Amino acid sequence: MDTQFFQLIVNGIAVGSIIALAAVGLTLTYGILRLSNFAHGDFLTLGAYLTWLINTIGVNIWLSMILAAVGTVAAMLLSEKLLWSKMRSIRATSTTLIIISIGLALFLRNGIIFIWGGKNQNYNLPVTPALDIAGLKVPQNQLLVLGLAVLAILALHYLLQNTKIGKAMRAVADDLDLARVSGINVDRVILWTWVIAGSLTSLGGSMYGLITAVRPNMGWFLILPLFASVILGGIGNPYGAIAAAFIIGIVQEISTPWLGSQYKQGVALLIMILVLLIRPKGLFKGTI
Repeated sequence: MDTQFFQLIVNGIAVGSIIALAAVGLTLTYGILRLSNFAHGDFLTLGAYLTWLINTIGVNIWLSMILAAVGTVAAMLLSEKLLWSKMRSIRATSTTLIIISIGLALFLRNGIIFIWGGKNQNYNLPVTPALDIAGLKVPQNQLLVLGLAVLAILALHYLLQNTKIGKAMRAVADDLDLARVSGINVDRVILWTWVIAGSLTSLGGSMYGLITAVRPNMGWFLILPLFASVILGGIGNPYGAIAAAFIIGIVQEISTPWLGSQYKQGVALLIMILVLLIRPKGLFKGTI
């Protein structure tokens, strides 16, 4: 039982690192753009499919991930140009934005099924044996996923704390109108928000494809844990979202021997509800 328990924790850390990357993108778009983007999970799926597509034509998996991130960012910027900038200009309500984002999610998911079909796909990678670490079987892909997630999170921390654009993003998240009056180029901040969110979300999707199959509804099944992480970690707080993602990833996996894998999403929702009953603003202070 002990070995199984620790094995589930290892699996939970791998899943948590993927949720963390995508949740950071989601919390940034909410914190800066005030947008609850329900299409976020499907952009994650798009990143995984683009990685798979580029990888199957013989490109190295790491280069495939980078190129897929560029493609996902381009798709997000297109949605910004065609949808979100227009909605901001007419000061659309949050309800309108949510309904549009759900429509965009359905469009993306059905577009993926239309182009690539509904069956599971796998990257063109050699089969690597799992490592035996203190009696635990740890797939090498899970270690890679965790390592990549840690690197991406450290890069994000550096960008937010030590660069001019990071400081501008924090200012816009605190008060958009005040930031604009102060001379901050808000349009540039919005562009960078989509670039960071798209890159991290695509990377999360690519890494999820490493530990599971690439399938059209993979992002849709992650959307509830993503929103749970964002709310649990304090809306708009990327560090809170990362911490909450690991909590949710681990608790989801630990619950499977008792509840079965089909109730994982319910566990994420239950954690979110319990925390909000005790701390309505989440575990950490909201906004960046």
